[in-house]
Amino acid sequence: MKNLFLFLFSSVLFFTSVHAQDSKRPSAEMGKAGGFVISGNVQGLGDEEVNLLDARSGQVITKTTAKGGAFTIKGSVPEPSPCTLVFGKMKTDAKGQQSVFLFLENTPVKISGSKADLKNLKVEGSASQKEFALFQQTFTPIFNSLNTVVTQINNASEDKKPALMTQYNETLQRLQSEVEKFISPRRSSYVSLFVVSATMQAAENIIDVEKRFNLLGDNLKNTVAGKEIASYISYAKVGAIGTDALEFTQNDVNDKPVSLSSFRGKYVLVDFWASWCRPCRAENPNVVKVYNKFKDKNFTVLGVSLDQQKGAWTQAISKDGLTWTHVSDLQFWNNAVAQLYHVQSIPQNFLVDPKGKIVAKDLRGEDLEKKLCEYLGCSN
Repeated sequence: MKNLFLFLFSSVLFFTSVHAQDSKRPSAEMGKAGGFVISGNVQGLGDEEVNLLDARSGQVITKTTAKGGAFTIKGSVPEPSPCTLVFGKMKTDAKGQQSVFLFLENTPVKISGSKADLKNLKVEGSASQKEFALFQQTFTPIFNSLNTVVTQINNASEDKKPALMTQYNETLQRLQSEVEKFISPRRSSYVSLFVVSATMQAAENIIDVEKRFNLLGDNLKNTVAGKEIASYISYAKVGAIGTDALEFTQNDVNDKPVSLSSFRGKYVLVDFWASWCRPCRAENPNVVKVYNKFKDKNFTVLGVSLDQQKGAWTQAISKDGLTWTHVSDLQFWNNAVAQLYHVQSIPQNFLVDPKGKIVAKDLRGEDLEKKLCEYLGCSN
């Protein structure tokens, strides 16, 4: 959780790269596309390098040399994009590097101020930059608060951590609230698309990210950035809590097809395991315990094995006393259901409710029993 703000900001992986040219080499394309012209006058800068970076990759797009603090950079962007201006020669270690973020679009931009006070540089001429400045004004204090409490949590004694975690969660909730407040009145703004991307790793779940993305206008969804975010959401939704469990059919130990939907109306634990998986075998006694406790309360288990040999699979079922339904295609890690659910390690499980919604996942030990008690009740 350290450096949360930097993580959130650097998580903007989906914005299209900027195409720019050194001010000494004007582009013939610039006139056709309209392009941008960054005109800067920064007191105290002197005759130093000015580098324009893609905020997505950190790569230098173009650079020029200021003369007495004045500089000009020309180029074009296919769509408004977050960039970074770095003053002075680029360093391998970014620590101590003087820079400023800006949201660049194909308009003239004027930058003025002092090198000694870069955070208060004046940026004029870009509508996106004005909205980006509002983003910074709104969210930077929240990010800073998160960073502060994270540092405190990392250094705190165990008895002080619960109170600090409460503070952290409250601040995180404030962040979630501000995201939707920012986006709702700005559904066609590229900065709103940026905000969705920059904060999605901090969202409580992928459903919230999808909800925010769906607030955006089609002009944003159809951009390269928008399509990348949509693809990410589609992938991340697989097996996510709050989503519909994906239907599948696979053969049981008697080579008869079994479908997940055949358990509709019950709570079912879809349990991915294998006879050769030691952690799975170690967890099996706990699964047996909860199965026996809740099997008469509208609950069952559906085991999905990543075995290759049927004999080893059925022998493990018998030895471990796994008396529920089991399926497998005996294709090891290529098991079709495991691939459908993006399973990359086992044991792994998904708790599906009677309506077919995933309500919990990755439940181990006492957590599995506690979760089932929440839904099915426990007498002790």
